[in-house]
Amino acid sequence: MKIIDGLHGFIWQSASENNCNSFFIEGSKKILIDPGHRHLFQHVRRGLEQIGCTPEQIDVVLVTHGHPDHLEMAGSFGLSTLWAMSRVDYEFVMKYIGSPAEFLKPAFFIHEGELAIGDKTFQAILTPGHSPGSISLYWPEKKTLFTGDVVFSQSIGRTDLPGGSGKQLKESITRLAELDVEVLCPGHGDVVAGRENVKKNFKTIKDFWFNYL
Repeated sequence: MKIIDGLHGFIWQSASENNCNSFFIEGSKKILIDPGHRHLFQHVRRGLEQIGCTPEQIDVVLVTHGHPDHLEMAGSFGLSTLWAMSRVDYEFVMKYIGSPAEFLKPAFFIHEGELAIGDKTFQAILTPGHSPGSISLYWPEKKTLFTGDVVFSQSIGRTDLPGGSGKQLKESITRLAELDVEVLCPGHGDVVAGRENVKKNFKTIKDFWFNYL
């Protein structure tokens, strides 16, 4: 689905298998955020085909955090496609993965601060809580925020997995709520569109979910 000019979302809607939303940004470099599971990638492949792109044409894959439903496909695009995640979550994954030799190392690590890819510039924000090194990406030009599993529509990421922290998640969400956001693109569920709807979503989260963190 087209979300705004230059941004498409491949929204996962199956109730029987877990996978994440993937987002495609078109510019001088083709960027894919959170490619998902390898065995479920046909969902993304079909979405790319509908907009005239192939996986081989992806220049950069960005991964918000180190859980398999966001990460697994990242290193499977070929040598011409670079991929990246935070160093914190990469090291976190290395502690738990069974065969590190089979896991392709990122071409670079995402650090907090400005992230320029081709003609697009993002603000990378370290937002731990769901995982120790979760990264949210803010695209100022479009006032668009990619939150991975930190914030959803009317909900938040779980904190009971290894490396999770309710205290850190609350702090991360509080930081994100201060941004000027018109489109919120979460790792699962519906996109939240419209500045007032995004503000209302953060308020709902603070009023309800913060009581459980």
